Parts: sequence; structure tokens; C-alpha cells
Amino acid sequence: MDRALGRRIGRGLFVVIGIVLLILVIIYVTPLVYPFIIGWLLAFAINPLVNMMHRKLKIPRWIGVTLSLFIVVLALVTIVSALVTRIVVEIIHLSKSLDSTIEWWRNEFERVVASTEIQDLIEKLNAFYQNNPNYQETINSRISDTANLLAKTSSTIISTILNSIVNLISSLPNVATITVVVLLAAFFIGKDWYRHVGKMSGWIPDDIRKTTSVVWNDLIRALFGYLRAQFIMISITAVVVTLGLLILRVDYAITIGMLIGIVDLLPYLGVGAAMVPWIAYTFIYGDISLGIGLSVLYGVILVVRSSVEPKVLAKSVGLDPLPTLIAMFVGLKLFGIAGLIAGPVSLVILSTIHRANVFRDLYRFVMRR
Repeated sequence: MDRALGRRIGRGLFVVIGIVLLILVIIYVTPLVYPFIIGWLLAFAINPLVNMMHRKLKIPRWIGVTLSLFIVVLALVTIVSALVTRIVVEIIHLSKSLDSTIEWWRNEFERVVASTEIQDLIEKLNAFYQNNPNYQETINSRISDTANLLAKTSSTIISTILNSIVNLISSLPNVATITVVVLLAAFFIGKDWYRHVGKMSGWIPDDIRKTTSVVWNDLIRALFGYLRAQFIMISITAVVVTLGLLILRVDYAITIGMLIGIVDLLPYLGVGAAMVPWIAYTFIYGDISLGIGLSVLYGVILVVRSSVEPKVLAKSVGLDPLPTLIAMFVGLKLFGIAGLIAGPVSLVILSTIHRANVFRDLYRFVMRR
């Protein structure tokens, strides 16, 4: 074998093994230290505020970190409490209104069943059933299987809901413990931020540190740009939908507006995934005026998004819809609901690494003589 080719194969194996080991470390170590990772990210986020307090107000860093964490926690608790309270109130009202909707569907079903065409069909089926005793056992068996399937499915759904509630309640102490650990980690990391950064920099060789610095700066800019763009877009959608529903005097406008804002994260589908079926339902239900109002609101949302989105995405990393959809689907399959966020974030990370020419440098490292 040519000596140069052998060295290339060796370096290629070295790179592959290094990447595999890095992935394994991330997979197996992250679940053990994720509270400290979250704490580090929180310390990184509040560091500009802490620096301002320390330099301009001459406040010691530990007091600045404490005040910053208090402000963040207070803001989150206030926002979440207000949203949860509002959502619970509107869900209670929504559950009360379901009776009238169910009654309407029951009346519509009875009207359809009472029609001449359906009655003729029922008579023909009864005649076929009576005149073909050989098929009666098969028909009875299929009906029984269908009833058992429906009963089993209903039982599974109820059991899943109850288990989810029990798991949620039982996880509250664990969530409280993790929250305390995250806050303590953010405090200690933020208090000695620059000492920790300097120590970590000393562990990394100069060449790798320069590349890592470029990747990190670009990644922060791209990642926060992506998250910022998505937050702005879903906020605009939620506000426009909520205002439109309030004008249309639709109940539960705030809850529905927030839910449609979240649905807007879906590429290609977006708001249409919620609005189009709702519009179709209102026309079927017979509420023509509401259907027309929702159609106009949907058109307004599309116009607002088409005019605002290019300006917002121009200031962020921006991702093509198709790769984003693929990343969300893969993330959903691998990590569940959290994968809807983890997928696009991973795509942003890979795009950032590519723009930093890391893949090119690895290729040159492997192929050099």
C-alpha cells in the first residue's frame, strides 16, 4: 500500500473515531450534567447585565448575579402564572361550551340518519342480513371486533391521560430540585465567569481555540438569530390572531391565539394547519359570518407574514423550509416533542460548522500527504 494513502486512511479513521467518541460523550454525559449546562447558558445570558451592574453601578459580581437571576426568575414566574391562569379559565369555559357543540352534532347525525337515502340503505342492509344467514356470523364477528377495538382504544386513551397526570404530579419534586441546581450552578458560574473562561481556554491548544472561537461566535449569532426570528414571527402571528379573534368576538381568543402562534412553527403548513380546518368547520357548522371573518383574518395573517418575514429573517441565520421540515421530523422521531426544537437547532449548528470551514479543514487534514 502507498505510504501516503495509508497515512490518509489512518487520519480518516482518527477523525471518524473522534467524531463517534464526541457523539457518544454528548449522548451519555449530557443527561448527567444537563442542569449545569442549562446553568452555564443562563449565566452566559445574564452576563451582560451582570457586567453592567458591576462596571457602571460598582456592584460586586455576586450581588449582580443574584439580582439578575432574581429578575429572570420573577419575570418567568409572572409570565407563566399569568398565561396558565388565563388558559385554565378559558379551558373551563371551553369545556362548558362543548355540550352545545356535541348536541349540534347529535342533531345533525339524527337528521342524516332519518333521511330517505340512509333509511333505504339501512333497509337494504337489513334485508341482506336476513336473507344471507351464512354471512351473519361474519358480520356479528366484525361488529364485535369493532366494538372491542373502540373500547380498548378508549381505555388506552383514558389510561394514558391519567398516567400523564400522575407522572406530571410525581415529577414536580424532581423539577423543583433540578431548578434549584440550575440556579445554583448559574450563580457560581456567573460569579466567577471570567476565571472559568480563562481556565477552560488554558486547556485548549491555540489552533483549536482559534477555530473554536470562530465557530462559537458564529454559532451564537446564528442560533440566537434563529431563535429570535422564530420568537418574533410566532409573537406577531399570535398577536394578530388574538386581535382578530377579539374583533370577531370569538371566545377563548387569547388561548387560541397562542396555540396558533405555536403551530406557526411548522414550515410550509404554519397557520394554515389550524386556520383552514377551522374555517371549513365553521362553514359546515353553518356559521357563515364567522367563517368569512376567519377567512379574512387568515388573509391578513398571510399578508402580514409575507411583508414582515423577509425583514426578520434577513437579520438572522435563516433556514430553507425543506431542510427545516426534515430536521423537525427527524428530531420528533428521535426526541419526541422536544425534537421539534432540537432538530432545527442541530441544523443551525451544522450550518454554522460548515460556514466556519470545519469540514473543509478536516478534509484537508485527512487528504494531506
